[in-house]
Amino acid sequence: MVRIYCRFHHRKELCEDCGTILTYCFERIEKCIFGMEKPACINCIVHCYSPKMREKVKIIMRFSGPKMIYKHPYLTIVHLYKEKRKKSAIFSRQFKIE
Repeated sequence: MVRIYCRFHHRKELCEDCGTILTYCFERIEKCIFGMEKPACINCIVHCYSPKMREKVKIIMRFSGPKMIYKHPYLTIVHLYKEKRKKSAIFSRQFKIE
């Protein structure tokens, strides 16, 4: 999504600012407490991005989201599936709440 946004707005493959955002996102995902069971960020109960970066990522996702279906259809389907899963089911499975 960051590359799609950067190509349109900055006319580059990946500029320095967008590269910084992408690196930050990968670092946050790597440190996520949910690991491979991570829900879409919109459904997550733990917000690990700083408020400033969260706003930047929202802007990028709003722009790139509709274009993803054409560029990366499989990733779009996976993302939509993760977005629709219930927060409570993920939370209870991670922390063994019954």
